[in-house]
Amino acid sequence: MEHQGSNDPSVMKRIILVLRRLPARIVAYVAAKRRAKRASSKLAQHAIPMELKQEFVRELRAGWKSLGEQRTESPVEALSEIYNEQERAIIHRIRHETEIANQNNVTRTEAYRAVYFRCPELHWALLAHLVSRNGGWNMTDLQGELLPRLLDRAYRKQTFLMLERANAMIFQDAYPQLLLYEASRKEGRELFSLLPAFGVSGFMRPVWSQFWRRKDAAMLTTALIVNEQHVIEVPLVRSTYFKEHVTRKPAFLLQTPLQTNAVFMPYGAPNEGAMKLAGLVLENFRSLEERIEFGKRLYAILYGVPEVHRGVLAFVRAVHHTGSRADYAPHLFTKQLRPQSTRSYVEKLDGCKLKRGAKKLASPELGAAWQDVPVEIGGREDWFQETSEVEGYFEQLLIPEVFVISEEHCRAINKIELAVLAAQRLKPSSVQDKRR
Repeated sequence: MEHQGSNDPSVMKRIILVLRRLPARIVAYVAAKRRAKRASSKLAQHAIPMELKQEFVRELRAGWKSLGEQRTESPVEALSEIYNEQERAIIHRIRHETEIANQNNVTRTEAYRAVYFRCPELHWALLAHLVSRNGGWNMTDLQGELLPRLLDRAYRKQTFLMLERANAMIFQDAYPQLLLYEASRKEGRELFSLLPAFGVSGFMRPVWSQFWRRKDAAMLTTALIVNEQHVIEVPLVRSTYFKEHVTRKPAFLLQTPLQTNAVFMPYGAPNEGAMKLAGLVLENFRSLEERIEFGKRLYAILYGVPEVHRGVLAFVRAVHHTGSRADYAPHLFTKQLRPQSTRSYVEKLDGCKLKRGAKKLASPELGAAWQDVPVEIGGREDWFQETSEVEGYFEQLLIPEVFVISEEHCRAINKIELAVLAAQRLKPSSVQDKRR
């Protein structure tokens, strides 16, 4: 049995007010912010400046303007007319490998990891691996110990479907590009004329050709960040369905105060009782520009701060993704999904540690939380229209002033606990339902 969460607008708004009126915790919050700033500043002392070379940007601008009326889609039935036998074999192999890997968040995340270690010059693959880990953690949170007490089952299911679709759509678009680059390396020649066979935007053709010649990872990574956020913008972020069922629901308002929209990168193999996290909080998921700049800042942290980069690689090598938050914080979370008690929740966290006698928070693996969902991407239109729409994203890569968020992450978990406690006070007679 589990407590049934609520999407009642009045309850959600009152919970937010409660979270904003916690004067006893404000002093601790300010002190933690100062510590995070000092820790970030110390790490940034050894930062490597990240540069987007403007001569390469001008080169891309010329490439984009020359696209003209080039074909951007090559349906399966037309392959024999456009590509030779060897090219068709490469296309079919990549499509098959993409379909196999695009089963769920765990398989996608591992696929990114594997291709990065085969081709470490593909910085975006490592970044995508880490962001995809966060996506999996967000998915399993919906069936974990806390959120089911705040959000009703229907809303949690719709939120999972939105997260899953975003994860799958980006993978379906980006993974074939990574495999095509790998095939180009094997063949000793660029094969990016095959990109249209995978429905990839014409925007990426000049980018990959430039990377083949220039080997500038920052340009390629920035372009992939821009491309993949555009890929999900219309069919998902602007989707009438997900607006109605997720992003315009009162529960979505909790994202900012609860900071459930953070993306962080563990930089060190997890130890009992300690964790090191670098990352940022996305304030407005619905803003395309903010999502792109957010991705660029994450990339700047990952590759611009040497200690973070080394630590991330140590973590990624040591810990395979399962979807459970126990992957990076085994001192706080357990993968064992205990039957939900009907008793009122009791606060468990004291900072980044469990209170004395408190049991670990349940955080299930993905397979225990959700069944696989068939991937149905459908046809895609090329989002790229005007060079002027993207030029502004290729000006600079900046490391943010504060990016060490270990304590902030613990506070975010504690805020969810406080929201649960507030919900219990505001709605003591919670309706119960059966966990699926």
